[in-house]
Amino acid sequence: MADKSGDTGGKRPIIVIKKIKKVAGGHHGGAWKVAYADFVTAMMAFFLLLWLLNVTTKEQKSGIADYFKPSMASSETSGAGGVMGGLSMTTEGALTSDAKVQAVSEESPSDVEEESEEIGQETKTISKDQFEQMKTAEEEKQFQKAMQDIKETIQNDSQLKELAKNLIVDMTPEGLRIQIVDQQGRSMFPSGQAQMYDETYKLISKVQTIISKMPQKISLRGHTDGVPYGASATYDNWNLSADRANAARQALIKAGLDGTRIYNVAGKADTENLFPKDPTNPQNRRISIILMREFPVDGKAGKGN
Repeated sequence: MADKSGDTGGKRPIIVIKKIKKVAGGHHGGAWKVAYADFVTAMMAFFLLLWLLNVTTKEQKSGIADYFKPSMASSETSGAGGVMGGLSMTTEGALTSDAKVQAVSEESPSDVEEESEEIGQETKTISKDQFEQMKTAEEEKQFQKAMQDIKETIQNDSQLKELAKNLIVDMTPEGLRIQIVDQQGRSMFPSGQAQMYDETYKLISKVQTIISKMPQKISLRGHTDGVPYGASATYDNWNLSADRANAARQALIKAGLDGTRIYNVAGKADTENLFPKDPTNPQNRRISIILMREFPVDGKAGKGN
């Protein structure tokens, strides 16, 4: 008979078997973290470089480029140049921009001309008289060139070459004066009328091509001779000179001149004759086109610009 303590009642024991499934490849460790950190560091350095390039001036970039040039590796090169732009103890080897070092003057403030110095440029204070002199000298050069251009333009035009005698160009305290005058046997307008001849319009058009390139304001004036109208006439030399001046204005604008540059249009009748002692001289009949100075010679403020 079997022992009761070992009797299992006819049942077999249950055995549990655990199977561990191994994944191919296994754990790779932390090497990827190091690679990622290197990548982030490189990106940070890259964006830092972009920022430095953005805030660095042209002179500093030039200094950096010069620093790494093989030709600069000589005894004259020092560490004072480059981005920091410092100064060396000696004159040679200080690789800096063209900045000026402002020294302290021992002179009194009243003896030192007021001036402001900045890196790469110098600004000086000038007086009003000096400015006017500079402006006048500049306008003088413009007027001289315009005089030469007008004469050459008329001489080189076969149709207008014969009208050169009807053109007088000179300098006055007001500015450059261009006068289209009548000559004996050749008038610019029909007698007593404000409608100009075709050749007069062509002459004014040529003049316009020169003065349109200049900045000055323009004054137009009409002049007549001293021959009066009849006592019963309702039209006189004042009306005629004003109408002819306005006709010149219209001709200049039609030829291409900017109308906003015209400062005034005036009729002078026979009050400003070229030949005061000969009021009937045909050259007294004329149109004056004046390029006005900004600062007339007499010192009174003008309307040049």
